[in-house]
Amino acid sequence: MSKIPILQPNQSYTFKSYFEMSFEPEDILAEFGYSLKRSTLNLPKSNAELDRLINLKSRIEESLPYISLTSEAARRELLIAPILLDVIHYTRAQLRIEYPLTVTEQLKGSLDYYLHTDQKLLVVEAKNADLARGFTQLAVELIALDTWTDSQEVYLQGSISTGDIWQFGVLNRENKQITQDLNLYRVPADIEELIKILVAILGY
Repeated sequence: MSKIPILQPNQSYTFKSYFEMSFEPEDILAEFGYSLKRSTLNLPKSNAELDRLINLKSRIEESLPYISLTSEAARRELLIAPILLDVIHYTRAQLRIEYPLTVTEQLKGSLDYYLHTDQKLLVVEAKNADLARGFTQLAVELIALDTWTDSQEVYLQGSISTGDIWQFGVLNRENKQITQDLNLYRVPADIEELIKILVAILGY
């Protein structure tokens, strides 16, 4: 018996559409010819001097007791944005916020944060709480980037973040497989390791 397709050929889908779907992520990615693997990723870590780290961590620790993180906007502005601004300081990467991307009618929408250097790129998707569905959306965004980018890198990297929790994903362009990292990075507890990873992904 043939499997009923999830995506309808005459229908338009945005990246957010995949976050809202109740289908298993493996089935959604299979619609595009990609597979999903869950495994511990051996992510690179930069040896660069993180001269702003102590200040960043103390500012976040000081402010957390006084701010409400019930909205996605609050998490983006108060937790994610300060981290990415420091990553820019270290890497000189270009940052685009709400970056519009259209590849097909099934692969289009806005990337919350798109960072790139000459050869490296990183997409960060911000979500309020649901990491599992958020990762499905991130995976679809990486699939869109695989078609769209002129980068020759074999691996495309992304992260889903609720602000206080980060999870990474890697797309292997050669075998069309996306690996979801089993590790989670907490903010502020794991902020040093997190920033070292983000900086290394962007080539520094």
